[in-house]
Amino acid sequence: MNSDTRDAPAGSDRVPAALVRWRAGRVVALGRSWDGAQELRVDVTDADGAAVELTALAYPALVGVPEVGDRVLLNTSALARGLGTGGYALVVAIPDRLPPDPPPGPGHLVKGRYGPLQAMVLGVDEQESEHHEAFAGAGSVDGMPVVVADLHSALPAVIAGLRAERPDAKVAYVMTDGGALPAWFSRTVAALRDAGWLAACVTVGQSFGGDLEAVTLHTGLLAARHVLGADAVVVAQGPGNLGTGTRWGFSGVAAGEAVNATAVLGGRPVASLRVSEADPRERHRGVSHHSLTAYGQVALSPADVVVPALPGDLGARVREQAAALAAPQGLHRLVEVETGGLLEALHASPVRLSTMGRGLDDDTAAFLSAAAAGRHAGRIS
Repeated sequence: MNSDTRDAPAGSDRVPAALVRWRAGRVVALGRSWDGAQELRVDVTDADGAAVELTALAYPALVGVPEVGDRVLLNTSALARGLGTGGYALVVAIPDRLPPDPPPGPGHLVKGRYGPLQAMVLGVDEQESEHHEAFAGAGSVDGMPVVVADLHSALPAVIAGLRAERPDAKVAYVMTDGGALPAWFSRTVAALRDAGWLAACVTVGQSFGGDLEAVTLHTGLLAARHVLGADAVVVAQGPGNLGTGTRWGFSGVAAGEAVNATAVLGGRPVASLRVSEADPRERHRGVSHHSLTAYGQVALSPADVVVPALPGDLGARVREQAAALAAPQGLHRLVEVETGGLLEALHASPVRLSTMGRGLDDDTAAFLSAAAAGRHAGRIS
């Protein structure tokens, strides 16, 4: 009998196509580490038999703490295509030195569900949480401003603008699951927290690894308000962004759903426009089509759409594009916010600003737009 593990299961007439590019290797060096993540260098043999060295990323809470000399199993699928992992192979297991079982304790939320690395966490809203009773009766975030952004890269810029207006504001980040699922992937979150710019991260949906875990965006917002005592919240997907160049096929449509969730819970939705003066793709120049679709068609509740006061032709273009989101065509309130002083606030960021590979000097308008949304939130918080 053929024992090839690639054989199809009984009753199937074909072999399923492989979805993962696997590699095995040996750790030769450790690199940077930050909260929840460890870089390493791994020697592997490629498919053609050549020896190569890869940069990999391990999440110790999932696979254990890697050491030099460890044999590791890697997923290199996205790396091979130049997609989705920031140049990293991802450590799936350290098979010869498995981590100990987690200690017994509360928590039965499973995230990354039914995948081989599904994680079991304690949700702030679940029955075993000390906060469960508070959630049972909570239904409002009491007018709290919630800045909604398409890209993770907007997070430090929004906070910079908010702090420029209200430096004492307690800001929470609610991370949705359209990009990276582990919050540990984000060096930005770790650095903002260390600098005191960010009070906490709440991971919702299938994302995990935040200071608090929640089942839905709704309970994540409630946790930010009633457990963390946040004055304002930024909602955005984790690092990464899935897009197909089509009207509806991008992960940022969730920005419109975040507006709806905020409104349902009695919050003040503040829509941060994705703006660019440097993106080579016409559909993202001025106001990105992502913002126009998410806020113009997915959002069913009114939001404050912040229009940054940018100079020259770009400013005129942004105002013209944003006008489609307001009455009589749309339902939102356009709020034009001056950008004076915001560039200085952005330069004070404790993390390097980068969006789609472009820094502050390369695409200043992108960061000014996010900072203007933060400034508006600081004024109404």
